[in-house]
Amino acid sequence: MPETVVLCRTDELSSGQARRFDVAGQRIALVRTDEEREIECPRHGSTFDLRTGSPCSMPATQPVAVYEVAVVEGNVCVVLP
Repeated sequence: MPETVVLCRTDELSSGQARRFDVAGQRIALVRTDEEREIECPRHGSTFDLRTGSPCSMPATQPVAVYEVAVVEGNVCVVLP
């Protein structure tokens, strides 16, 4: 059964900002976007599609996991499978 976990309040994350959360043994990057739909890995420079997790540039060749996110009463929540 899916589990919904509160990560932060919406006003704690500005547009374009990314934050890392460790939830249920998973390392999750939460990114607040307006138009930008890709994020660049600071370690190896690959970019990933934020909607699908698919790599958009080398050297990455495998997608990363993506999670459903919801805003509930001003809280940003992630839905874990």
